[in-house]
Amino acid sequence: MAPSPKPGILDISPYVGGRASVPGMAKVWKLSSNESPLGPSPKAVLALTSAAHDLEIYPDTAAWKLRDAIAQAYSLEVERIVVGGEGSGPLLTMLANAYLRPGDEALFSHHAFALYEIATRANSATPVLVPEKRTNAGIKVDVDAMLRAVTPKTRLLFLANPNNPTGTYLTRDEVARLHAGLPSDVLLVIDAAYAEYVQAPDYDDGLALAKNAGNVVVTHTFSKIHGLAGLRLGWLYGPFGVCEVLNRIRGPFNTSVIQQAAGAAAIADRDHVARAATYNAKWRDWLGQEIRALGLRVDDSAANFLLLHFPPGVKNAEAADAFLIKRGLILRGVASYGLPDCLRLTVGSEEANQLVVQALRDFMAS
Repeated sequence: MAPSPKPGILDISPYVGGRASVPGMAKVWKLSSNESPLGPSPKAVLALTSAAHDLEIYPDTAAWKLRDAIAQAYSLEVERIVVGGEGSGPLLTMLANAYLRPGDEALFSHHAFALYEIATRANSATPVLVPEKRTNAGIKVDVDAMLRAVTPKTRLLFLANPNNPTGTYLTRDEVARLHAGLPSDVLLVIDAAYAEYVQAPDYDDGLALAKNAGNVVVTHTFSKIHGLAGLRLGWLYGPFGVCEVLNRIRGPFNTSVIQQAAGAAAIADRDHVARAATYNAKWRDWLGQEIRALGLRVDDSAANFLLLHFPPGVKNAEAADAFLIKRGLILRGVASYGLPDCLRLTVGSEEANQLVVQALRDFMAS
């Protein structure tokens, strides 16, 4: 007999990242993974190269320098911060590992980050996908539907805010209403990977709620606005009790010397963050306006990407993707997220943004 995995493991569809290349094509514009076109802070690069001289030394297992930099940037208590390598994904997975038992349920919206379902099934728990609602702004998490889906078996509720791949967000008041309707033993996990891009006055990332609630955790990543996707680093803020649990199960050296140094420098460079947010808002709005003028539906987005809807028939999303690929423009198909008629477009460099608009113009006219 061969070794057998836990129930639920073989029901997992492996995660597939955005494409990065096109066979036979030397020059491509990768607009499939929501990476920052501005790249990392020069201060982070300098810190990284400096830290490379200390590779023979084990990293600080408590990552105090990095956690202190995060605490100062966001006015948080350093003791309530947990950091992790590989972005915020392993932190989300650790929460599932710590709080989901076989037969438990984890809730998340139907068009949500694939990792939530992976982490749930890996713990032999049941994923509950809650339908979203269509609004004038786009496809949005339905707070009332979420609350109706809560049962005595519910242990975790994952909320990406803004959501990927839709780009829409819940307001501060909507998140507060969602939290108020949850039993105190249900952990609300707010995935704020794209929070730094949001400029709407009625939004916050949930940190204020997490400061005073015993069942709210907020995760952030260095992969998006900080431009450190290749470094793989994330952080979490939550109640003392939750952080204590995570520190018991995380790896003893779960962030490297280089990650700690570069991350601390990146999060302290608020000017670079502000420039990235300003650049993103300018080109996100331009892309939305130009693509809507072609007759395509583009949902409002608070993040660094846009969700493009294509009509059925010859001008569908699959045909558009194939046309764009021939131009070296790589977008993200999101059929696996329940959106077969859509492509997700990352805000890219000025050159890439202009090229993708022209290519879509040619596609719609062809």
